Amino acid sequence: MQTPPPTDVLAVARQVLLTEADALRDAAQALAATPDFAQCVAVLLALKGRIVVTGVGKSAHIAGKLVATLNGTGSPALFMHAADAIHGDLGMIQTGDFVIAISKSGDTPEIKVLVPLLRRKGVGLAALVANADSYLARQADYVLHTPIRREACPHDLAPTTSTTAALALGDALAVCLLESRQFTAQDFARLHPGGTLGKRLYLTVGDLSRQNQRPQVGLAAPLREVLLEISGKRLGATAVLDEAGRLAGIITDGDLRRMLGRGHLAALDALTAHDILTPQPATIDIQEFAAEALARMQARNITQLIVTEGGQFAGFIHLHDLLREGLV
Repeated sequence: MQTPPPTDVLAVARQVLLTEADALRDAAQALAATPDFAQCVAVLLALKGRIVVTGVGKSAHIAGKLVATLNGTGSPALFMHAADAIHGDLGMIQTGDFVIAISKSGDTPEIKVLVPLLRRKGVGLAALVANADSYLARQADYVLHTPIRREACPHDLAPTTSTTAALALGDALAVCLLESRQFTAQDFARLHPGGTLGKRLYLTVGDLSRQNQRPQVGLAAPLREVLLEISGKRLGATAVLDEAGRLAGIITDGDLRRMLGRGHLAALDALTAHDILTPQPATIDIQEFAAEALARMQARNITQLIVTEGGQFAGFIHLHDLLREGLV
């Protein structure tokens, strides 16, 4: 049996990416050829019902992803498989809903059966199609066109370029809705409370620092008291407060090591916090996001920040707090 010639996988991979990139450029240019996309966005912004996204085959997978993106960015949406729709799932569509049907050809049997049923329900319909002259495109109120020269598959058969273009245009639609609604990071956090992403958007410095002890000494505190406060509170540092309770500085375990490294051991008993502290320490307000605390620690190459509330000392946040929450 003859051995097939070796495949240049890097050349194949590069060609796939370039073919799909060409399709995205074509889709971007197609937006200017018709007002349908902008008009569809306007209709969806005013929609009182849900956005129902449907498709069959690989288009159904793209539809499911678009639904997830819409829901996650403030546009209520649900997925309806085009084949299941004609076997009962059509009942999920209510008055005031709007349907986006995704199909490369726009001429699949399931779509041809589904479209008249949608028309009887009186819902709006957008066709996200590669074939702008298809049955689906002709029946739709709005055509979201993704012109495809060829699939990235060498036989021009496997859905590759077409699904990439449909996915990207769906993302464009979702982001346009997001920006038009002025959907903020705080809005996003309310819809994504779980996982690291959600924590970055809602977890505050105060949520973490309130769990920690609050090591602090006065300016006149002797070295022994400073050592006990740092070791006892287990945060690697202590705040130093003046007589009025204002933040005067910080003493870290690193400061102590550097002090001991300079010698003068005979004078240790005479040292006070005032002699050792680092003035103007890095601080962060208790209402800031914990992700901002991480950014400041990384920028300064430190492991803790003093937390303030109304300009007053309110505790510490440590790198270990952020590690524990999976933010690092």
